Amino acid sequence: MNKSELKEFLDAKVNQYNKPDFIGSDPIQIPHRYSLKEDIEISGFLAATIAWGNRKSIINNANKMMALMGNSPFDFVMSHTAEDLERFNGFVHRTFNSIDLSFFIKSLKNIYQNHNGLEAVFFNNIEQHSTQAAISAFKNIFFEIEHPARTTKHISNPLKGSAAKRINMWLRWNCRKDNTGVDLGIWKIIPASTLSCPLDVHSGNVARKLGLLKRKQNDAKALLELDTALRKLDCQDPVKYDFALFGLGVFEGF
Repeated sequence: MNKSELKEFLDAKVNQYNKPDFIGSDPIQIPHRYSLKEDIEISGFLAATIAWGNRKSIINNANKMMALMGNSPFDFVMSHTAEDLERFNGFVHRTFNSIDLSFFIKSLKNIYQNHNGLEAVFFNNIEQHSTQAAISAFKNIFFEIEHPARTTKHISNPLKGSAAKRINMWLRWNCRKDNTGVDLGIWKIIPASTLSCPLDVHSGNVARKLGLLKRKQNDAKALLELDTALRKLDCQDPVKYDFALFGLGVFEGF
């Protein structure tokens, strides 16, 4: 396929998968249950954090986290006591456990109290054509308070070689306002043009088959290569093609 044919093909796949039907089988359903901005961004962040492995298990465990917080994540973050955190004992999703979850709650409270919230942390560190430096700065702020060493692995740093798939996915949810009601678009000051594709095994394999990506590893260098290719197809909304790449890989076995 030449460039125009590839764009036409991928745009059609975006239209096929960027629909409300997508929500029911994806972790994005978790933040969709809330209307308060802070509830949306916190529930989405926690759901995205555990978004690896079996999708059904991801959604089930994200639901458990919400239930443990009384289905009011922002209120829980801001008003929790040490005793409240004990209810997380026994929670586990793969390598993310109750120790990690308890720290995440403490760190989120620090961000809302001392950094004007999650959106401000990212906006204050955004670059013209990339959110990757902002993700790295976010990790520094997230772990500025006393923390378990084991928990640092659950926030990726793209400036140290990671593709940061889960945070890039969460940023898509927050910053991209589509016309079909899938991505939530609650953050108004970070443009979709700065977002990066959530690069994982599915999107990476499809991108390589389509000639959008040559690098074999799914790392920060591969993400830059893919982002560059997708921006040539749509410089204003390059991350919309995540729906096409993911859909082709997961639902069509492309």
